Amino acid sequence: MSTTLLHKATIVTMNELDEILVGDVLLMDEKIVSVGKEIPEYEAETTVIEAKGKLLLPGFVQTHIHLCQTLFRGQADDMALMDWLRKRVWPLEAAHDEDSVYYSALLGIGELLCSGTTTILDMETVSHTDSAFQAMASSGIRAISGKVMMDAGGDVPLGLQEQTQHSVEESTRLLEKWNGYDGGRLGYAYCPRFVVSCSEQLLTEVRDLSAHYNVLVHTHAAENLEEIELVQSQRGMRNIVYLDHIGLTSPRLVLAHCIWLDEQEREILRRTGTKMTHCPGSNLKLASGIAMVPELMEQGVEVGIGADGAPCNNTLDMFQEMRLTALLHKVRCGPESMDARKVLRMATIGGARTLGLDHLIGSIEIGKKADLVLLDLNDFHTFPSYEADPYSRVVYAASRSNVDSVWVDGKRVVERGKVRTVDKRVVLKEADRSIARLLKRI
Repeated sequence: MSTTLLHKATIVTMNELDEILVGDVLLMDEKIVSVGKEIPEYEAETTVIEAKGKLLLPGFVQTHIHLCQTLFRGQADDMALMDWLRKRVWPLEAAHDEDSVYYSALLGIGELLCSGTTTILDMETVSHTDSAFQAMASSGIRAISGKVMMDAGGDVPLGLQEQTQHSVEESTRLLEKWNGYDGGRLGYAYCPRFVVSCSEQLLTEVRDLSAHYNVLVHTHAAENLEEIELVQSQRGMRNIVYLDHIGLTSPRLVLAHCIWLDEQEREILRRTGTKMTHCPGSNLKLASGIAMVPELMEQGVEVGIGADGAPCNNTLDMFQEMRLTALLHKVRCGPESMDARKVLRMATIGGARTLGLDHLIGSIEIGKKADLVLLDLNDFHTFPSYEADPYSRVVYAASRSNVDSVWVDGKRVVERGKVRTVDKRVVLKEADRSIARLLKRI
């Protein structure tokens, strides 16, 4: 049994009462066993981390990531969504091999862990998804992921074109291999890319398999006006209306973006318990639009936050996404519409609820998994600290440079800002070699 004591931390619990405590947090193996009380006596083998003056938070939960795209950072700038996909991202994804997917995933995971993200909902590309899962397994991150599914649509490179049954069978093979790995640290989600690239047969099979295995379905919806027009012309109805029509909407469905929703679609999300992911950095860079997040949350829709992929954001940093989420909606809905506490809840316990994991992660409570981030805010850009609101300091002022340590399942994966589970030197070297190889192929 491994035991870790975080001593005299300022504990931002994110529990139902939003308690902020000063005291100790005791970890035994992967669980939190004590919160708040100072523990005067402990076993000699206990690892003691002095945390006085530092903030201890639940690990950030990002609900939309593409690890397979991390290699494409800077390769698809200043384009609208459909051109971005057709001209750059799809050809690059089609050029992937096992090694390039592996190092793309490790590159993204290293960035995520070092900036405090401990859990992700990830969407891979069509092939080589085992390589991404191997990277997630070795790095220690908590993740739900799946191969992307594409059996329809025009302008799709040959390397991304699938037969419906093969796509379904390969997805289910991956699910049966990886879902529940390492005590549940890794999970599987069926990932049809979006309606434009998926046949109705594929989507209805995914609906049934998701119910059979009780796993998430992760897809994009209503991100871009051209996309919506394509869905309307192909299926005769709007995006969310169509997904509801075929019975795919449910609490197991997590939709990325949902920018261009009408009143009927917003009501469908509320009625069916379908979850949504807000990706402000990506939505701004692709000029896709601004999702109606405050209104959706007011209606009772669960909304998480995600950075999306590196080629449409260029960073996977939750601090930037939190700040954008807080600021962006004030312009439309007023300065009180997205306060720092609400945004930090979206990034922690709200993200956990979006993934159906709030019984395990998202807050610092006895019995939950020890997925934690320790922030050292003793710096110019986060002071003064006197009577300062911790939520404000984290969302409006802090950055990835303030991440001291990160734990996932009670294991310290980042120590003093350095990732312990990913060989940075090797990954950076192999990332450059991999993208050079892919660019030659396309």
